[in-house]
Amino acid sequence: MFLENTVNPKEQFGWIEVIAGSMFSGKTEELIRRLKRAQFAKLKVEIFKPMVDTRYDDEMVVSHDANEIRSTPVPAAANIRILGDTCDVIGIDEAQFFDDEIVTVCNDLANKGVRVIVAGLDMDFKGKPFGPMPALMATAEYVTKVHAICTRTGNLANYSFRKSNNDKLVMLGEVNEYEPLSRGAYYKAMLKEKVKMMDVESEKIDAIKKNTNG
Repeated sequence: MFLENTVNPKEQFGWIEVIAGSMFSGKTEELIRRLKRAQFAKLKVEIFKPMVDTRYDDEMVVSHDANEIRSTPVPAAANIRILGDTCDVIGIDEAQFFDDEIVTVCNDLANKGVRVIVAGLDMDFKGKPFGPMPALMATAEYVTKVHAICTRTGNLANYSFRKSNNDKLVMLGEVNEYEPLSRGAYYKAMLKEKVKMMDVESEKIDAIKKNTNG
């Protein structure tokens, strides 16, 4: 459960909140909820997202359930430090797509008294820690892990399984490309993919042998 930070007027430092989880887990939805609460409180809020993320809109941060808030797309983490220098609260979506400098940027802003709220995938489609997310989670005061529902078992899901054969680390997509899976379902799906690859390699070897013998 997320607990609102108690504010000590003598403490001139901000803090970092990280919202992490798999695809379709509600990360962006929770980010938007917190940012809108800050806007209602008349705080100066700015939202940033990586320029590469244009799935729903070029400028809006949009959740899977169509909840949205206006944002500023930036090509690199360094831009956030410059553009968000006078803000009370800064939101950052899809943090896993930013360069490693995002960690320093978030900490520098927090040290200046800014509340920084970051949302992103904690693992890539291979089940490995994704980009700068581990470092952000380690340095944050608050970390919220959100979960999707596994499409195969109905259990809580924390893995993002890629259904296509594309092996690129960064591939934007929705339900046609990804599905949230529980640990057990993900393990079985990855095992099935490995067996399929072994069958393909075996067929290639048999074909080479056949051509060589022929």
